Amino acid sequence: MAYSARMQKSHLYSIFFAPRGNERMVDLGMQIAQQYLSPFDKIIGLIGVSGSGKSMIIKGMFPGLELTNDDEGVNIRPLPLLTVEDTGFYTAHTYHVDIRFESAFLQLHELADAILYAVGKGKRVIVEHFDLIYEQLGRNAHLLIGIGEEVIVTRPTLFGPKPQEVSDIVFKSVTTRLMVHTAEDICEYCLIEQGVKPYQYRHADVRSGFILSFSVKPDIDLEKLEKQINELINEDVAVSYFDENHILIGDEKHVCTGPRMHMRSTGEVEKVTLLKELLQEPITDLFLLIGVVGEIEDLNDLHNIYLS
Repeated sequence: MAYSARMQKSHLYSIFFAPRGNERMVDLGMQIAQQYLSPFDKIIGLIGVSGSGKSMIIKGMFPGLELTNDDEGVNIRPLPLLTVEDTGFYTAHTYHVDIRFESAFLQLHELADAILYAVGKGKRVIVEHFDLIYEQLGRNAHLLIGIGEEVIVTRPTLFGPKPQEVSDIVFKSVTTRLMVHTAEDICEYCLIEQGVKPYQYRHADVRSGFILSFSVKPDIDLEKLEKQINELINEDVAVSYFDENHILIGDEKHVCTGPRMHMRSTGEVEKVTLLKELLQEPITDLFLLIGVVGEIEDLNDLHNIYLS
């Protein structure tokens, strides 16, 4: 912790747009690790609702780490954190625990004791749903990451922020992120009818919205596209997980790189507005299709484009 304090004593917090695809979440995790993670950090806390991308951030920050709540349904038992041994040549250095998942099998005080014991042995513990264990743990994380519409990275001090403060922010904003991701997939779904295929564009993010970027200017009727999107929203069609690369929009399969991150139906998405022209980015020469949930009142509100 002393090393971290010296190297990052002026760091209050950093904010990133929360990408909506798994690969982009992993890339962001790698960036966070490179910029903010200290080798002396022992407790890394993550806060966010299920499906917000916590596991993807962890996989980016700690490549090769086995997660004990594997999404494929292969859950590690017994929980390795409960069997931490003294430091030795063959013992693990980093452990993972999902507090919400493990609380179905163990008391919170048991999990808190296991975390503190591991830290006392010089181990690092990655804690998902850190806000649920904070009171029992009696101490804050060395590095705290909250995931909602944006990703908040902070190094708490004696004066905060406390996990509840971070969770209040990200839990409130994650609904917008889910709506935007659903809107983005609806837009892609409707683009197919205009002859535009997924391999023709890349994804990017803006505040409360999305960007599809094209290297060659596509022939798209933006007025018609916006009307199709909002008609599908009004039809209140079910949106559901199919597999790790697809969702179902109604009964039709659609390619998606973040299939767990959606509203339950199109009707839960607010009105979508498209900018009625394709902007050309002057540095890359990419043509940008921009959409937001709500209204586009000022282009300056859509700053900080994050390209994948």
